[in-house]
Amino acid sequence: MKQVILFFAVLLTAQISYAQNTFKATIQNEETKQAITGAKVSVRNTEISATTDASGKAELTGIPDGEQIIEIFADGYEIQQLSFTFPLTDSGEKLIFMKINEVGDVVINTTRTGREIDDTPTRVEAIDEEEVDEKSSMRSANVSMILNESTGIKVQQTSATSFTQSIRIQGLDGRYTQILKDGFPAFGGFSGSLSLLDIPPLDLQQVEIIKGASSTFYGAGAIAGVVNFISKEPTDAPVTSMIFNQTSALGTDFSIFNSRKFDRIGYTFLGSVNYQKEYDVDDDDFTELPNTKSFNINPRVFFYADDKTRLMIGNSTTYQNRKGGDVFVIRGSGDDFHQYFEKNNSIRNITTLQFDRDLEGGRRIVAKQSIAFFNREIEIPDYSFKGRQFNSYTDISYFHPVKNHALIFGFNAVYDQFKENSNNTNLAKRNETRTTVGGYVQDSFDITNKLSLEAGFRLDAVKHYGVFALPRVSLLYRFTDKLSSRASFGLGYKAPSIFTEEAETLLFQNVLPIGNTLKAERSSGGTFDVNYRNTIGEKFSYSVNQMFFYTKIQDPLVLLPNANGAFSFTNAGQPVKSSGFETNVRASYDIIKLFAGYTYTNAKAKYLTDNQFLPLTPKSKLNSALLFEKEENFKVGFEAYYTGSQFLSNRFKTKPYWVLGIFGEKSFGNYSLFINAENITDTRQSRFGQVVFPLLNNPTFSEIYTHTEGRVFNGGIKIRL
Repeated sequence: MKQVILFFAVLLTAQISYAQNTFKATIQNEETKQAITGAKVSVRNTEISATTDASGKAELTGIPDGEQIIEIFADGYEIQQLSFTFPLTDSGEKLIFMKINEVGDVVINTTRTGREIDDTPTRVEAIDEEEVDEKSSMRSANVSMILNESTGIKVQQTSATSFTQSIRIQGLDGRYTQILKDGFPAFGGFSGSLSLLDIPPLDLQQVEIIKGASSTFYGAGAIAGVVNFISKEPTDAPVTSMIFNQTSALGTDFSIFNSRKFDRIGYTFLGSVNYQKEYDVDDDDFTELPNTKSFNINPRVFFYADDKTRLMIGNSTTYQNRKGGDVFVIRGSGDDFHQYFEKNNSIRNITTLQFDRDLEGGRRIVAKQSIAFFNREIEIPDYSFKGRQFNSYTDISYFHPVKNHALIFGFNAVYDQFKENSNNTNLAKRNETRTTVGGYVQDSFDITNKLSLEAGFRLDAVKHYGVFALPRVSLLYRFTDKLSSRASFGLGYKAPSIFTEEAETLLFQNVLPIGNTLKAERSSGGTFDVNYRNTIGEKFSYSVNQMFFYTKIQDPLVLLPNANGAFSFTNAGQPVKSSGFETNVRASYDIIKLFAGYTYTNAKAKYLTDNQFLPLTPKSKLNSALLFEKEENFKVGFEAYYTGSQFLSNRFKTKPYWVLGIFGEKSFGNYSLFINAENITDTRQSRFGQVVFPLLNNPTFSEIYTHTEGRVFNGGIKIRL
């Protein structure tokens, strides 16, 4: 009996000792000594955690005896890992300073949680500032190069003469990818094929890409994925960057970025101008690159009422005048034989406002509003299509951390209106109006130290098309600190619109109005990936990522010809399915970096008879780059890209092809000179077959499936002050 009593006494004493171990800390910024709110403090390999309050204080209780690792994580700061032996000899409150993470882990904005990329259950690919800078040396006028050389993404040219483009992710039409700038969606609809051409890269901090159904995050149109271009924000030190670029294809670009943060106000300014002379590389008298004049002006002002309140007001204005076609017409010497031209005039203005307020306990409220106007006129001989698109986007979200949960509640409203101003008497006006009201909730939950969950649900009500329930769930499991795996599944939708790649290729000529009788397209799909990274010694590191994807689109919208020569949209009775995988390998040793990525895409339209492969979708695509870089000194690289055969709409099978490139950059303090040889093999479609078909005064064109401009050299100077 005494032994039993002794046993329970010892057990009780141990439990009392266990319960009495506490850890109190105040977390502050090392430079400013300001309290850090919302930092997560936890005991490694346990469920014990807390979040710092408005004064930066946190308290952990119930800590086991023995040596324990206390981990501290805060957005934008280096992770702290501190070792303590419990019971503590000094149980007083600890003052812990955290350093700002200037070059470390990437913080993700697109999922709204502000987590670091390695801790985000949703698979997000981030193209960092260094890689954006590298691609801007190759094409400084727009961001198309940044995306076209990413695994699983294809920039699809939609016009043989005016070089308009859209984004395809995992083989799906460009209308299924949502383009954002700092979380604001104003780049779809009538403006879709010009959106990539309207975004200069000089002010970009990073580019975030989510592949697969992402409608829960941002609503309609994110069936294939989301691409979010994140702009730089002002810092205490003034920043001025300039880039001047000249190409052998007769293009000239100049961009300038300037920013500065003062005590209560800050600003950023981006300005760019581009001139492209008409360029006919194959001497068939038709342009591969149109005569283009464009500019972009984008000022943003930041007001800081206090350390917890920020207001941003910005305005972006972009103008483009693109004229392609017969070079004789463009140069003003057209005649009865030389008559064809294709002109695109557009102006885009986006006004944005964002209010951020940090509350006690790590809570935060964010309110966004954007107003976008887009005017565009497409003109060819004896036909024009012009109109005005208006878009209003409102989003209010509330972030609330609770223990291991990061909760987000939000509401948004989108109003999108297109009004046609054409004078075509044979067709009714192709006006479209979409009103969408939605609410969403999202929970990022650390179930254990190894398993994290990100679950969300959105409910959208779309006028004429009903209500859409959009769940999404993502899981992250960390087998070790080197091996992890993610899995995601979600639903999506897209309301019908005439603005598709097929209609754009036709320049909307004889395309009938969409009406309100069609069904919205609905999707389901997911991704699964395994990621492994490791280091050998101090200089060699490598990572391997294997991702599988699947998307199914019900009631896909297809454009079909009528007996009278017009084209009308209908919902196909069978779905579109896209499946495949991506393999990415990265390795670095000292100044050497190697990247290789392979994409296999099996995309089929089940409504097609016989050959069901989606047009313009290669099954195999390989991206690779070898870079030699010494920071602030030089960089030299070689790139090789392989694209497998693909089917055109007429079911003709194209030849596979390689594209090779070499680039180099040499720095001299605040200045650097760069040179780039793109497509040195001169791979272009006119080498594989005819692109322009007679009659030349009223030509037809082949579908574009590869480069049309051929080999291009460019070079210039960068200035950083």
